[in-house]
Amino acid sequence: MQDYLWLNDKYLKEAEALMEEGDYVQASEKFWGATAEIVKAVAAERNVEIRSHGELHGFVTRLGRELHDPGLLRLFASASALHQNFYENWLPPEMVENYGEAVRELVERLKKLSDRHDH
Repeated sequence: MQDYLWLNDKYLKEAEALMEEGDYVQASEKFWGATAEIVKAVAAERNVEIRSHGELHGFVTRLGRELHDPGLLRLFASASALHQNFYENWLPPEMVENYGEAVRELVERLKKLSDRHDH
């Protein structure tokens, strides 16, 4: 699990640097990577192994239902759009920034969930 958290932090920092450089396509993928890693970290705490995009989506859906928090799904959808943007490059910079904020919020919420689970 520590590897997932380390990668999450690394990808978020790289996304920030890429945003400052104006490389929105690469930043999009780093935000997605940060999202995938934090979801995998929470899953690992629950002894769930995630090996595909479908399993990532399914686990977040399960978390949202379990926590009665549909907002998690909306935040995750923003991250998913960023992942697609890496391949399509269709999002304007303002949307990449906005969706990047959603990723930051999702990461913070899942880290808090992770902290609660540790105690």
